[in-house]
Amino acid sequence: MVRLTRIYTRTGDEGETHLGDMTRAPKDGARITAVGDVDELNSAIGLARASGAGRSDAWLGIIQNDLFDLGADLAVPGAPGEESGEKPPLRIDEAKVTQLESWCDEINAALPDLTSFVLPGGTTAGAGLHLARAVCRRAERAAVALSRTEAVNPRALAYLNRLSDLLFILAREANGPEGEILWVPGGRG
Repeated sequence: MVRLTRIYTRTGDEGETHLGDMTRAPKDGARITAVGDVDELNSAIGLARASGAGRSDAWLGIIQNDLFDLGADLAVPGAPGEESGEKPPLRIDEAKVTQLESWCDEINAALPDLTSFVLPGGTTAGAGLHLARAVCRRAERAAVALSRTEAVNPRALAYLNRLSDLLFILAREANGPEGEILWVPGGRG
């Protein structure tokens, strides 16, 4: 377990930070950008939960913990299976991706079919979940960009992709059919 006795360390003042394997990386590098976007996503989900996520609150709590694991996964260079030592780093696995798919299927089955694109908004919880979805898409783009030049766990990429789908579905559920705002081509809001 993590034990923090002091929040500031002064080790990042020169624009670098430690990765999970204790190597140094620039704070504006692709790996730290991806980790930071996942951290922002976790905060956006926390805001959505504080707005009243309803029955999905327990799932979102699990997801927030998964996102800490995903951030740790991204913070350790190398592909899964390349770890050496006694304790391998945290990695997102297929079971976590499958769980998101199961939740998507469960909620989506009860929703009406879409007849148009959905505009972000509606209830406070729905709007918060739409914001989290957009941040999730950015985190996914950052992780994909990182994967173009360095090894990234492909399950982490799949997790972010499925999570954005789930957040969209949860936003639809939070808004309900009457609260959902549909796109009207050429229309005025």
